[in-house]
Amino acid sequence: MNRTELILATAFVLLAAFALGWFTYWLLHRFTRVAGGDIAEMDLLAQALHEAEETRDQAILYLEQREAELMEQAAQTEAELRATSDSLKDARREVDDLTNYIARIKAKT
Repeated sequence: MNRTELILATAFVLLAAFALGWFTYWLLHRFTRVAGGDIAEMDLLAQALHEAEETRDQAILYLEQREAELMEQAAQTEAELRATSDSLKDARREVDDLTNYIARIKAKT
């Protein structure tokens, strides 16, 4: 066996080992993929995740609506407070005017 034959034989053995290893990896990968039961479980998890996202979106929408309602209610309450405060100022001014008027009438008599 000369040098060329030895190199060719070694190359063939290495090529065969590589091919056998690659085929074994492919075979194991093919049989250890996600089984049917695991796919069903993944579908259930995906459905649960989808439902949770919908629930979250509904909760966010409810909170935004509730916040808008509360802001509107706060604005109305603030407007009512301003109106009441203005009315109270007017009433106090009127009471002061009447008190002064009564004091003047008493002073004249």
